[in-house]
Order: sequence, then C-alpha cells, then structure tokens
Amino acid sequence: MIRLITAVLILLVFAGGIVTLTKNSKIKASEKKAADQALEIPRLYPYPVKNDNFLQPPPLSAQSVVVLDAKTGIVLFEKDPKVKHFPASTTKLMTALVALEKCSPQNHVEVGPIVKEGTQMGLEKGDVVTVESLLSGMLIASGNDAAYTLAFACSDSYLAFIDSMNRKAKELGMTSTNFENPAGFDSKDQYSTAQDLAKLAKVAVANPLISRIVSTKSAVLNNVTGTKTYYVENVNDLLGEVEGIEGIKTGQTSGSGEILISKTTRRGNTIIIALLSSNGRFEETKKLIEWAYANFRWINP
Repeated sequence: MIRLITAVLILLVFAGGIVTLTKNSKIKASEKKAADQALEIPRLYPYPVKNDNFLQPPPLSAQSVVVLDAKTGIVLFEKDPKVKHFPASTTKLMTALVALEKCSPQNHVEVGPIVKEGTQMGLEKGDVVTVESLLSGMLIASGNDAAYTLAFACSDSYLAFIDSMNRKAKELGMTSTNFENPAGFDSKDQYSTAQDLAKLAKVAVANPLISRIVSTKSAVLNNVTGTKTYYVENVNDLLGEVEGIEGIKTGQTSGSGEILISKTTRRGNTIIIALLSSNGRFEETKKLIEWAYANFRWINP
C-alpha cells in the first residue's frame, strides 16, 4: 500500500513537472512569435538587399547624402547625414505641408507685398490666386514670392506660420532642423540635414497634390479671373531625362551650394535621395540612382 501511494505521488510530481514544462514552453513559443512579428514589422513591403556583386557608390563632391528606400525607410547609403547645412529652397516642401494644413487648395488668396529677392513666380500685389496655384508657383518655379504669400495667407500671422513649420519638423522627427523663413534664404537659424530632409521629402510626396506638383516639368497658371497668366518651369534637369524620376525639389544659395532631393521609382521600388552641398547635383544624383538600382534588389517579405 505504501509502495502504491509512493508511486502515485511520484507520478503526480512528474505530471506536475510536465504541466509546468509545457506551460513554460507555451510562454516561450508565444514570446518567440511576438519577437518574430516585431521583426517583420519593417518588412510589410519589399525590402532592399545588396546584390552579390555589390559595388561601393561613386565618389561624390556632395558633403552630405542620404539614399533611402521610401517604403521601408532602409538607408542604402549615407555620407555625413547629420551635418547641418543651409536647406535653401528645399525649405519649401515644409512650407507646402504647413500651408495645406491651414488652407484648402481652392482657397482664394489676395497677394500682398511681394518679396522680390531670388526666383519668382511672377506675382504682383493685388493678384488673386488659388492656394494650389501658389503651391505650383512655389514648388515648380521655386517662387519666393509664392512662399511668402502662402505664409501670410495660411496662418494668423507670419510668425505663427514659421512656428508651425518648426512644430511640424519636430513632429516628423527632424531633430536637427530649424526654420526662420518659408523660402529658404540663408540664415544662422535656418538649417537642416540630409537625414532630416529625406524624412521631410518622404512625408511631402505622400500628399498626392504635392507629389503631382513636384513632378511637373512646366505649367501655365492663371489668376482666379483668368485675366493673368504665370508661366512656371522646373529647374530640375533630371525630369524627363532619367528613367523613373518623379521630382522632388532643388535648392541653391550662396551658402548652401547645390542641393537636390529626388524621388525615383523603378519596377515598383522607390528611392529618395537627399544630396546637399554638391558641385554637380544633377550628375551626382543620376549616378546614385543608377548605382542604387544596379547594386540592390528588392525581396518580397
């Protein structure tokens, strides 16, 4: 009898051990599944991997560069991505985002005093135009007159608009960026990085209207009555010349050097390049585009 009781107790202890091990195994399996799922989060889209015959990117005069896979955020190449530079007219991507948060594209705006420095859309005081036309004049022709008109029209005040630009930068995780004006004029308090501008570009082109405008080579715009015409042309030499190029924004001042932020899509795979302080922005961007698609392949998750 004693032996029987002992045997039963041993079986119960052993069974308890099995239950415990099974329970622990389930917990570990659950934890592993959660970890695996977490690892898969960035791989909801095809993701880039290096080809077997991978080559390093070409030498560049640009001081800062980021080449980014647009869908996954994976960086394909970077060179001093966190160094601060004058952003020049790439600033206007932020101006466009903030303007569209405050104004409808079809809103009518009466133009006030004109900022005549630098590139122009061709506005005159008293012109009445739509916000969409101002966005086109700003992003296609890089019109500083349009940028300032939007800043005054789409906010309670000019300073409030600049504050909104900086708050939007923080919201987007642009931790090394500050804006002091909506056009991109050089200032010690107007700066950004290749890393931050790549983030800005990714968000900006997610807006269908901005995406369409920045990929436009030229356009004929009118005031709301159709009595005045503005001819605007994009200075991005790569538009229509490089396979898959879709804009985005040029920039150049005496302090910034040549800047180009570009978006390119081939075979359904999109890259964004932020190239700052270059001696040949178009040639170097074209080289980086060809390098990226020749040295990476995209794998389905």
